[in-house]
Amino acid sequence: MKRLLVFAAGLEVLTGAGLLVDPRIFTRLLFGEGVAGAGLALGRVTGCGLLCLGLACMPGRATAASLLPAARALLTYNVLITLLLLYLGLQGDRAGALLWPSIALHAVLSILLIVFRARK
Repeated sequence: MKRLLVFAAGLEVLTGAGLLVDPRIFTRLLFGEGVAGAGLALGRVTGCGLLCLGLACMPGRATAASLLPAARALLTYNVLITLLLLYLGLQGDRAGALLWPSIALHAVLSILLIVFRARK
């Protein structure tokens, strides 16, 4: 379980850092179009949030019970982002090269986190 949390949290740290540096890259890869103006600022704000989520959920030397809040937060995020990206993908007009792989990755992480929660 700890490896799953490290992977999921690390993914959000990297995504958050990337959004802080240049949100245009992520919007082009996910949605197939760029972003400007207030969208750049909002992308960086989102990057801050994802970076903080990843860091807060990164397990240290913890017991299995102390991993539950991080697992709950990452499960909630992954389910919601899967549904949102799936909705956007089904709209058909905003699909970049990484949209469907991102949907698949977040769906798999959601399932794995659900399995972990069911075992506890």
